[in-house]
Amino acid sequence: MNATRLAIVAIVGSAVIAAVLMYYQLVYAGYAELTQAEVGEIQLVSLVSGEPEPVLAENVKAIDTVKEGVRLSGAISFRACFDMVNSQAMLTETYVVAENAVPLTAPSWFDCFDAQEVGAALESGEAIAFLGQRNISYGVDRVIAVMPDRRGFAWHQLNPCGEAVFAGDDAPEGCPDLTEDI
Repeated sequence: MNATRLAIVAIVGSAVIAAVLMYYQLVYAGYAELTQAEVGEIQLVSLVSGEPEPVLAENVKAIDTVKEGVRLSGAISFRACFDMVNSQAMLTETYVVAENAVPLTAPSWFDCFDAQEVGAALESGEAIAFLGQRNISYGVDRVIAVMPDRRGFAWHQLNPCGEAVFAGDDAPEGCPDLTEDI
């Protein structure tokens, strides 16, 4: 009977340890906080030029995934929070508004980014989403949402090209060639 109990304790104990390690890897070990220099300038795509232009942002906090100490900057795990200097009204007159913006959740320890709050504000029209940069990596756009109190949030989101290619379909017309350096 003691050998059976010992075996059960060993199996359950190793399963608990494995679960804790997996949770840590998913929530903490895979992410790194970024410095302002690593994030670079917050940019929005201009209505006039169609190109990303830097905008004034303060108090930038950001995270992204890392693998073996190297930042995976094209990954959809990028999240950022900041304070915008310009108002929503000024931004809508100058920059491209993003369609179908849906913020992805961030790890709970990155508490400035609340995807549910941002998503609800976007649905109600309280927040406005802007295109920050097209194809930051193939099929991935940077989206910037701005609240009326000028809090800003950034994340990476698949665009129609990325959605099609990552689903195993052919890229829609107008997508860059997969072999092009974006």
